[in-house]
Amino acid sequence: MPQIDHIGIAVRSIAQARKLYESLGLTIVHEETIEQEQVRIAMIPAGEARIELLEPTQLDSPVGRFLTKRGEGLHHIALHVDDISGALETLKAQGARLISEDIQIGAGGHLYFFVHPSSANGVLLEICEDPPTE
Repeated sequence: MPQIDHIGIAVRSIAQARKLYESLGLTIVHEETIEQEQVRIAMIPAGEARIELLEPTQLDSPVGRFLTKRGEGLHHIALHVDDISGALETLKAQGARLISEDIQIGAGGHLYFFVHPSSANGVLLEICEDPPTE
């Protein structure tokens, strides 16, 4: 059964944003730059799910454009699935609009793809799966 994996929040500065979460007793456990997405991320465990802070590395990146248009705030919600290929095929068969029809490799080696907000009730929805084990 899919579960909430993380909630992505677009921020101008991870260094600034982290102060709020740390003051609440939360800790960033992983930071990474994802070159192909032009974004720096910081993962913060929060119960069963995580908060992902997204800081653009380029103003013309997807997150950079989001910040210019909408300002800081909720960027996406990610659902964890056990069979990402099956989920992708099911959504394609149902005619869901996807940001990309290919599975990507993201933070920590996780597999993911995005469902366009027009097919997800106005929310950018990320579908993700744990990294493959060797």
